[in-house]
Amino acid sequence: MSGTPKRASTGPGGSSASLSRRGFARAWSERCSTTAMQAEPASEAPEPVRVKPASDVPASCWDDYVRRNPQGTLCHLRAWLDTVGAAYPYESHSLVAERGGVLCGALPLYRAPVFPSGAALISSPAAIYGGIIADDPAAARALLTSAAELADRFRVRYLELRNRTATGNLQVKNLYVTFRKPIARDPERNMRAIPTRPRTAIRRGIRLGLEAELGGEELLREFYRVYSINMRDLGSPPYPPSFFQGLLRAFGNDCRILIVRHKSRAVGGAAAFFFRNEVLPYWGASIRSAARELCVNDFMYWTLLSRAAERGCELFDFGRSKVGTGAYHFKRHWGFEPTPLPYQYHLVTQKNLPDLSPLNPGFSLPILLWKRMPISITRWLGPKLLRFFP
Repeated sequence: MSGTPKRASTGPGGSSASLSRRGFARAWSERCSTTAMQAEPASEAPEPVRVKPASDVPASCWDDYVRRNPQGTLCHLRAWLDTVGAAYPYESHSLVAERGGVLCGALPLYRAPVFPSGAALISSPAAIYGGIIADDPAAARALLTSAAELADRFRVRYLELRNRTATGNLQVKNLYVTFRKPIARDPERNMRAIPTRPRTAIRRGIRLGLEAELGGEELLREFYRVYSINMRDLGSPPYPPSFFQGLLRAFGNDCRILIVRHKSRAVGGAAAFFFRNEVLPYWGASIRSAARELCVNDFMYWTLLSRAAERGCELFDFGRSKVGTGAYHFKRHWGFEPTPLPYQYHLVTQKNLPDLSPLNPGFSLPILLWKRMPISITRWLGPKLLRFFP
């Protein structure tokens, strides 16, 4: 396996020097289309797993594998990885595993600077999901071993895998949970599944005249205004508008913006992704005063759930939350039960598990000061700081 850094902007795809780009892609597309290998005689040992840089595999093969592997998420897709790579100059060290020339595992992996100094290998930056996806434990172990070897070779502070399911025996940090629940095609059935308190809030928002519009890049300006104000009020830096623009263009109709208005003024917004039969409101924001008075958040998520059901989605992924926070309790009040996210770590030069969460007491004063800054300053400075909080 090559140790030469690959730039994130190249994504997990690449070309071979020994084959023409077209011939190489054709050969690999034939391999990618293989969904099952010919059964070997019982007397023969299984073929070994080989790990190599993902840059040796065409982007289409990477995405095909992500989409057909049940563990794959939208944060594993080339569209996500390329957009993050365009926004921030992280080095790509993504890996694939193959057996008999057929992909059997993938790991998006990026070397990124981390606060206050040094670097880490992360799967994946700017993502709530990531980590290893593989057909079997042998492929997962091979990818994990190779990733740990890379971390040791580069002498980074740590390797971080943002898994939905744990891999191997790495240390686990129990900070985040996710909330996922099936939804029905019938809106009345979905409404009955929501507990009384948020159901009342939804109806209050409707009575008070809230309206919603679902669209694309034409709604980005309104969304970013609400999102950036909300992030400032929470004491967190925002991503730049170009990052959202990149996601909208890369995902097409699978990334949508929902705007909630009251008397023609945007008071809430969400950026949501559609992947397989799921919908994930990745970013949700509202103007604080309007959120309390008009029940903006309840109305917003109900509208998105309803639109997703109309589109044919069968599962609502409420995203990641830190245990015990306001967002955590809001989602529980909606009838969603938390599922732990076992983020795992291989420590190299760092002795303790990293703690870059806003819940870290060391960030209390910076968060307080951030909340008092003019919005123009936080919009300018925030994206620059986020590079060090991947």
